[in-house]
Amino acid sequence: MKQVAFIFLISLSIASCYQQERNCINFQKGTFEFETFLNGELAKTTFVRNDSIEIDYFKGKTDTASIRWINDCEYIVQKLHPKNMAEKKAIHMKILTTDKNTYTFEYGLVGATNKQRGTAKKIK
Repeated sequence: MKQVAFIFLISLSIASCYQQERNCINFQKGTFEFETFLNGELAKTTFVRNDSIEIDYFKGKTDTASIRWINDCEYIVQKLHPKNMAEKKAIHMKILTTDKNTYTFEYGLVGATNKQRGTAKKIK
């Protein structure tokens, strides 16, 4: 019984030391793809991001947003030409983990507690 407890504690301590890679600077600029299901269909968005602007390409339409970096892994996105009140609301983006050419992120309206997750792939 003591051996089982000892092995459990060792395993727990090793697992607690493991940290996901988070090299956010490599994902601040570039061309990316993001896929998600909308109304039961797979939808793909391509976006190009530089220091302060992000251009989204979705279903043949282009949309431009400003970017304000909070730190290396978090930024605020605000559409430059919103078409309605919902589009005027800023979105908080947070890169959670990175891996080679992909990153996992969490996003939601600024100030809201409801967050969603996604994964983007850097293609350029």
